Amino acid sequence: MDFNDFNFNPDLLAGLQAMGFRSATPIQQQAIPLVMENKDLIACAQTGTGKTGAYLLPVMHKISLQENRHNNTLILAPTRELAQQIDLQVEALSYFTNISSLTVFGGGDGVAYEQQKRSMREGVDIIIATPGRLIAHLSSGLLKMEHLQHLILDEADRMLDMGFYEDIMKIVGYLPKERQTLMFSATMPPKIRKLAANLLHNPEQISIAISKPAEGILQQIFNAHDDQKSPMLVQILKSGNFKSVIVFASTKDKVKDLGRELKKIGLKADAFHSDLDQKQREDILLDFKNRKLMVLIGTDVLSRGIDVDGVDLVVNYDVPHDAEDYVHRIGRTARAETKGTAITFVNHRDKRKLDNIEKLIEKKIEVLTLPDDILAIAEKPREFVKKNNNSRKKVWNPKKKG
Repeated sequence: MDFNDFNFNPDLLAGLQAMGFRSATPIQQQAIPLVMENKDLIACAQTGTGKTGAYLLPVMHKISLQENRHNNTLILAPTRELAQQIDLQVEALSYFTNISSLTVFGGGDGVAYEQQKRSMREGVDIIIATPGRLIAHLSSGLLKMEHLQHLILDEADRMLDMGFYEDIMKIVGYLPKERQTLMFSATMPPKIRKLAANLLHNPEQISIAISKPAEGILQQIFNAHDDQKSPMLVQILKSGNFKSVIVFASTKDKVKDLGRELKKIGLKADAFHSDLDQKQREDILLDFKNRKLMVLIGTDVLSRGIDVDGVDLVVNYDVPHDAEDYVHRIGRTARAETKGTAITFVNHRDKRKLDNIEKLIEKKIEVLTLPDDILAIAEKPREFVKKNNNSRKKVWNPKKKG
């Protein structure tokens, strides 16, 4: 379906054409007409399916047709990085329109805070916010939402995972009951359905099946005890001739430890985590995008909050808890029809997680043998590693890339 078929405002359509967008993705084809009809909507769609455009385009079209649009739309996002990415899409799509937007999140300096306050007093069309800082503005009475027409929750499952349920319900208490509510989530567990029941009125439902990893990704596994992971990671990074690498770990503390360890041995690496202030986080991402930084280490929040082409290696230092997070993580490589490699370290506690991943992607992941010097690091896990590796003859080749 061509975007012309939706009869968008000509200025909005011009922005789409300027960005090179012609055809709508499946989630956009299904969601846009429903949003245009003012239906509440709950949609299950992962990052990379075009879900942001699925709600931005029809909402921006509706805004463009109105005269009184003071604080028309509120978009809630789990992280400042996602909020900024959404705002960038609003700016690009609204280039030929007069639609205004504002991002609201914590961690900025005093100047940014004053700019937020001024914009709120004057009013904007679209506010993109993380829950915590938004509540502060609502509680102070600075931000008035009585004219709000659209509430959008992006990556709702991630917000609940991060403990934002109470914050979301508190925010909703400041909003008019007569509004259109749209909820987008990569997964649809019971807690999401509970939230939807509290917020949405007779919603339409859309589910776009999670896509399988790109064919260009070479997926590999090392069965490794925890003590063997760091030395194996160092060996991969030093001998694999990779230029742009993302390492995913399970906790913020582990991310920090890996960052310090890799820096200590002279690798251009940095840890990306919530204890950094906004400028530090932006600087790290910019350095990584500009190839000044070889290795970026983060948690699963990073897997959905970063949009960088040219990543040629993803390392799952820890197996993700959810199989879908594995797809999100390794999807950072082999983008735009390029090739890439995804290596996962699997310890003896991860068998069920690995089974779930292979069931989801409908593929057995290749298992490689740890080098002898890494096997020798820990005696206790040796039996586990040998048991799982003896039937495999392949040994890791650092020059073999996807």
